[in-house]
Amino acid sequence: MGEVRQAVNDANAKMPEPGAVGSWTPAGETPPRPSEDAIIGACATVYDPEIPVNIYELGLIYAIEIGDDARVKVEMTLTAPGCPSAQELPVQVREAVLALPGVADCDVDVVWDPPWHPGRMSDDARLSLNMF
Repeated sequence: MGEVRQAVNDANAKMPEPGAVGSWTPAGETPPRPSEDAIIGACATVYDPEIPVNIYELGLIYAIEIGDDARVKVEMTLTAPGCPSAQELPVQVREAVLALPGVADCDVDVVWDPPWHPGRMSDDARLSLNMF
């Protein structure tokens, strides 16, 4: 019975960290891959300094792609082309995503098409900003 308990403990010790998903193949264990939910959570830790709502709830994140090599690509926009945070927000998103276990690299592209509009905000963001 002790051998079974040790095997379970060994298996649990090899479990990936939350937000990363690894798998096993006949060739061996694959490195953990970040989940889309984990990347969304990382993006949600970034706030526009002028708006008290995270950038994900504001609708600034347009696309998230996770490659087979655990490289992540994020497409985002800003509320306006002249946004004073235009330089810092993409860097903050990149740093937040790179902090996740299993992320090999992260590219953040700022896109302007389609243009951002308040209709992209979540209901929670609208409520926080009193925009109903």
